[in-house]
Amino acid sequence: MSFEKEIKSYRILKDLSQEELAQQLNVSTEDLISWENGEKTPNEDELKILSKKFNVSVNTLLGSPKQLICQCCGMPLDDAAISKEPDGTFNEEYCQWCYKDGKFTYDDMETLIDFCVNQFASEQFPAEQIRASMEERLPKLNYWKNR
Repeated sequence: MSFEKEIKSYRILKDLSQEELAQQLNVSTEDLISWENGEKTPNEDELKILSKKFNVSVNTLLGSPKQLICQCCGMPLDDAAISKEPDGTFNEEYCQWCYKDGKFTYDDMETLIDFCVNQFASEQFPAEQIRASMEERLPKLNYWKNR
């Protein structure tokens, strides 16, 4: 779904008029109407406010143009799995299990890999296969590249 459809559907879901939402966002009604008509897109700060207001990620507001993955463990992210900052805003870089309350859960890659192997190993996906896959994938993610 496109941004203009997303924002309109979330506004209606919250039972807000265009005027009420514009007032709550501290923008003009004309700006909000232009967003809903697809004539303009909010700036980054306005998108973050909308994200928090509707409790959805900016990616979702924009119609999910990209597939997000946790930059620590590699898990695909949707709004249910995305972490949040202490102020309640979404952090679209990490899942809620790798980053919680403004803090990272894992300081070293081996601890994360051990945890995932213990959680996900099965007959279909043996521990050795999971370990090898994670050892190859994790170093490419931003969290581990920056360490």
